[in-house]
Amino acid sequence: MLLQENVSLALLTTLRIGGPARFFVEAKSTDDVREAVTFAQSRNVSLFVLGGGSNLVVSDAGWPGLVLKVAILGIEQDSAQDDDGRIVFHVGAGESWDRFVSHAVVARRAGVECLSGIPGSVGGTPVQNVGAYGQEVSETIASVEAFDLKDGQVRELCREACGFSYRTSIFNTSERGRFIILSVSYALAPTGEPRIVYTDLKRHFAGRETPPNLAEVREAVRHIRALKGMLIVAGDPDCQSAGSFFKNPVLLEEQHEELKKRASARGLTVPSYPALETRRKVSAAWLVEHSGFNRGYGSGHVGISSKHALAIVNRGGASAAEVLALKEQIQHRVEEIWGVRLEPEPVMVGF
Repeated sequence: MLLQENVSLALLTTLRIGGPARFFVEAKSTDDVREAVTFAQSRNVSLFVLGGGSNLVVSDAGWPGLVLKVAILGIEQDSAQDDDGRIVFHVGAGESWDRFVSHAVVARRAGVECLSGIPGSVGGTPVQNVGAYGQEVSETIASVEAFDLKDGQVRELCREACGFSYRTSIFNTSERGRFIILSVSYALAPTGEPRIVYTDLKRHFAGRETPPNLAEVREAVRHIRALKGMLIVAGDPDCQSAGSFFKNPVLLEEQHEELKKRASARGLTVPSYPALETRRKVSAAWLVEHSGFNRGYGSGHVGISSKHALAIVNRGGASAAEVLALKEQIQHRVEEIWGVRLEPEPVMVGF
């Protein structure tokens, strides 16, 4: 295990913001993880587990303890199908998520093609139950291998034990801080038939006589994400972000009716999407844009992406304090106008 000190965290995040880690370790194996945990416990310092850095806001003060970057690699495919006829892939937590999606598409295994282009590492996907364009990783996760900080044991958690719900799991709710994810197993369909249920994808392929294959759906998703500034592209100022900064609100029936009344009073209609209707989810981007924060909105060194209203971007030299100030300004205004409190999606580190 190579222990480093006072390592800048800004360059390890897509937002490019954040102070230093007092101690830093890049773990390439389970033994590295165990050794790093032992070090943190022996020094009585706080531990933070870093993945791909795509969904983080690190404070300007940084992290006073140990940052453990999980860099366990590898993609292994079972030779036989599971009981449901699916192929299981065992993937190291440090693997690039999009690299794994590409691997699955090339192998003609369906189930994650609509999750193409999402930045970050495999280990982060079960934590938030990552989802986009009509798919969620919980639909394909068979199990998660994790290091249990309670007793130092490596455990395998089945899908049900992970407690998946919309953008949540036990890893970011009831058991937050207990597990370090080492690898994730995904069960993918061997038919190779892509899922096209999301409006943007339906529109993209409208008029085609033949259904698209997995590779075409993957490229379509990446193209759509690029148009929204949600694909990491070198040199694009809209890419220095933490992705979607707010979750789509999940409303109770009465809250949804109240929102529609407020919109109607302004001559507006709350948008409804097939993928969202069943759980009364509302577009956070619509709420932000109809609260005076248009795409391209600027506030000092921070602003809103010119391509997507949900992305708060670092326009150069921004501080974490400036990002939080804009976040709070948006939250206050949306709640004032629409009666809905937006919840941030990124993990806040060191605040």
